Amino acid sequence: MIEQYAPGAPGSTATWTSSAKDMVGTAIGQGRVWFTVGYGILNEVYWPSCSTPQIRDLGFIIAGDDFWSEVKRVHQYMLTTPSASLPIPKIVHQHERYRLELEIITDPARDVLLIHYHLEGEGLRLYPLLAPHLGGEGDNNYGAVAEQGLTAQKGGQYLILAAENGFTRASVGYVGRSDGWQDFSQNEHMTWEYQEAGPGNIAMMGELNHNSGVLALAFSDSAQGAATLAHSSLAAGYQEAKRQYTYLWAMWNETVKFPGLNKLPKKLSDAVLTSIVVLKTHEGRTFPGSLVASLSTPWGDTHKDPGGYHLVWPRDSVEVGFAMLACGLITEVRAMLAYLIAIQQPDGHWMQNNFTDGRPYWQGIQLDEVALPVLFAAKLHEQGLLGEMQGAAARMARKALEFIAQYGPASPQDRWEENSGINPFTLAVSVAALIAGTKAGFLEEGDKQYALDLADDWNERLESWVYVSDTELDRELGIAGHYIRLNPNCHSARFGDVMLRNRNNEVIETRALLGMEYLYLVRLGLRKATDKRIEETTRLVDKQLCVNLPAGPYYYRYNEDGYGEHEDGRAFDGSGIGRLWPLLSGERGHYAAARKEDIKPYLNAMLASASTGGMLPEQIWDKESIPERGLLTGRPSGSAMPLIWAHAELIKLIYVQKTGVPIEQLKSVVQRYSKGMLAPRARHWRDNLPCGNVPADHELWIEAREPFVLHYGYDNWHDVKEQSSQPLGLGMYGVMLDVSQLAGKALQFTRRFDATGWEGQDWQINIKA
Repeated sequence: MIEQYAPGAPGSTATWTSSAKDMVGTAIGQGRVWFTVGYGILNEVYWPSCSTPQIRDLGFIIAGDDFWSEVKRVHQYMLTTPSASLPIPKIVHQHERYRLELEIITDPARDVLLIHYHLEGEGLRLYPLLAPHLGGEGDNNYGAVAEQGLTAQKGGQYLILAAENGFTRASVGYVGRSDGWQDFSQNEHMTWEYQEAGPGNIAMMGELNHNSGVLALAFSDSAQGAATLAHSSLAAGYQEAKRQYTYLWAMWNETVKFPGLNKLPKKLSDAVLTSIVVLKTHEGRTFPGSLVASLSTPWGDTHKDPGGYHLVWPRDSVEVGFAMLACGLITEVRAMLAYLIAIQQPDGHWMQNNFTDGRPYWQGIQLDEVALPVLFAAKLHEQGLLGEMQGAAARMARKALEFIAQYGPASPQDRWEENSGINPFTLAVSVAALIAGTKAGFLEEGDKQYALDLADDWNERLESWVYVSDTELDRELGIAGHYIRLNPNCHSARFGDVMLRNRNNEVIETRALLGMEYLYLVRLGLRKATDKRIEETTRLVDKQLCVNLPAGPYYYRYNEDGYGEHEDGRAFDGSGIGRLWPLLSGERGHYAAARKEDIKPYLNAMLASASTGGMLPEQIWDKESIPERGLLTGRPSGSAMPLIWAHAELIKLIYVQKTGVPIEQLKSVVQRYSKGMLAPRARHWRDNLPCGNVPADHELWIEAREPFVLHYGYDNWHDVKEQSSQPLGLGMYGVMLDVSQLAGKALQFTRRFDATGWEGQDWQINIKA
C-alpha cells in the first residue's frame, strides 16, 4: 500500500554502528568517498572528507514467501581481498537458503560508492536497507522515494542510492517505528511503501528488480548532482571503475619502499602492506596530509558522538608519519608536514584534535603534540627531505620550541589525554625536540644555546620528577625503584595522588601509578636500554601491566585505567575498566629490540589481535568471553578499530627488526647523550617548576615569560641586591646567577614585573655543595 508520509516521527534515538570493522577502503583518485565494512555489510561511509560519516550502515534483507533474514544478524560470512595491498572486499554470506556475494569499491573519478551484488536462492528477493546520517548525525534527516532511486538530504548535503536495474518498489520510514526492518519484523513481508519521511532518524529500503547487479551510493551538494553522479557511474560500468581502482592502487603501491619487504615472511610482508594501505586510506583528499585517527566511533552503537575518532590528532599523525617514512612514502610525509605547519596555532601549539579542514574539535593542550611535529621535521631534515620546506619547517619549529620552553616540561594533558603534570613520554619528546630542532638549524643564533641548555637541564632532572625508589612496589619485587606514569606536581613523586579519569574521580598514589611512557626514553636515545632503572621498571611493568594470552603478551595503559568496557561487558559510558592495547605490545617490542632480544612474541601478539580483514584494534578483551556482547578473549573490544597508531606501531616494529634502529631516533639526540648524562650548564628555575636545591657547580637561571627585576639576598636576606632580567632565548627572560661560591647558603628572592608590579611572594633556594 503506497502512502505519502511515513508515521512515527522522529524515530528512535540515533546512534552509530559498532566500531568492529572488518576493513576500510577508498580509491586513489579524485573521488572523495571512504567506506568501512563490519558484520559483513557496509558501515559508515564518509564524504566529502574522512571526518564526516554520512550513513550509519547499508545492509541487506533477503526474503521469500515463507522466509526473511537480515544478513548482518545471521553473521555467517567470509571476507577476502585480491591481495594485502588492494582494499577490495569480497564478502560472501552463506545460509542454508541463500548465498549473497558482495563486492565494494569507490569510483576513482566520482563521489560514488559501488556495490556489486549477486544473490542465489530459489524464490528470494534482495532488499538493501540504508540508514542516512547526513552531516555526521542521524537526527533531522529527510528521505524520499524518487524515480532515480532512494534519496536523502539534510543541511545542503544529499545522497542517493540508485540501482543498475532499478527498484520494484521502495519505502522510507522512521527508525524503530516505520522503517523497512520493522515492516519485516511485524509483517514478515514488505508491505509498506511510504514515499517521504523526515525530519528525523530515518531508514530507506527498496526491493531490487534483479538479484544480480550494481548499486551506486552517491553524494553531492544538490539532489540532481547526486543523481547525476550515481547514474553516470552506473553507465560507465562497474568493471571500468574497478579497473581504474585496481590500477591506481597498484601504481601507488609501487611507491612503497619498505626495507627488505620482499624478503620478509609472507605473514609479515602482508601485515606491512595491509597496514600501509590502512594508513593511506585514512588520509584526506581535499586536505592532503590530514590523517584521521580511525574511521570508526568507539562503542558507536551505544551513542551518537559526532566526533568519534575520525578526527586529526597531531600525535597520531606524527606516529603514522614516521611509519610512512619507514615505508619510503616521501610524498605523503612531506604533505603531512605541510598540513601540520598549516594548522599550527599562532602561539606555537596544536589543538588536541581537529577536523581535516583544520577546524578544532577538542581543544586541550598536550605538550607531546607540540614536540612531535618538530621531531618529525628534524627527521626529514636529517634525511635531506625538506627541500623547499626548510624555511616553513624552521618557522614552525621555532614557534613550537618557544611554546615548549615557556610552558614545559609539565603538560596540561598527557598522551592519553587525561592528566596534567610531568610524564616521561612528553618529557622525552620535548627534550629530543629541543636538541633535534637546534641541530637541524631551525633556531636563530640567540635561541640555539638556550634550547640545548634547557634540554640538558630537563634531561638531568628527569628522574627527580618521574622516578621513585624504595616504594612498596619496589620492595615486593626486590628492585631499587621505578619510573612512574606521571607526576601531577613539581615536587618528589613519592608524595601526592593522581586523580583517575573515567573512574569517578578515584585517586591513586603517584608512586603507585605505572605506565609504559618511560620506554620512549630508550627509543629516542635519552637513556640506554641497559640502564638499571629502565630494566627494573620493565620488570615491574611486565608483572603489573602485562597479560600473557595464548597469542602473546599484551599490556594495559596503566593500572586502574577506566577507559574500556565495564566488568559485565557493557560499553564504556564515561567510566569503565581499561583493556589491553596491542600497540603497547609494539612499544614493549621496541625495547626488546633495543636489548637485541627476540621481538616475535610482541609481533605475534599484535598480528593476532587483527580483525578478519587485518584491522588492528585500539583494545582487545582481556577477560573470559561474553559472546552475547560480542566480546571474545583476545579479540577486539568495542573501542576504535582500525586505529592508525596501532598500524603505524606494527610497521615500525617490523622496521626496527630489519634495521636495528627505531625510525623515530635522531642522530643528533643520540650523539648528545651517547656517553651518558651530559652535565647541564645551568639549573632553570620557574615559578611553575621551582627547585628547592641547586648544586653549586651549576649556574642558577631564574626565569619568566616576561621581563622582571630580581630582588634577592642570602641567608635571611643579607647582602640584598637587585638585577634586571635579560632575554635568554625562546621568548624567556631571566637573571643568571653564579652560585659557585655560595655552597651551604640559602638564596631568598622575589620579583617585580613591569606590568603587574611585585609578585607578592618570597622564594628560597638552597645552594648545595
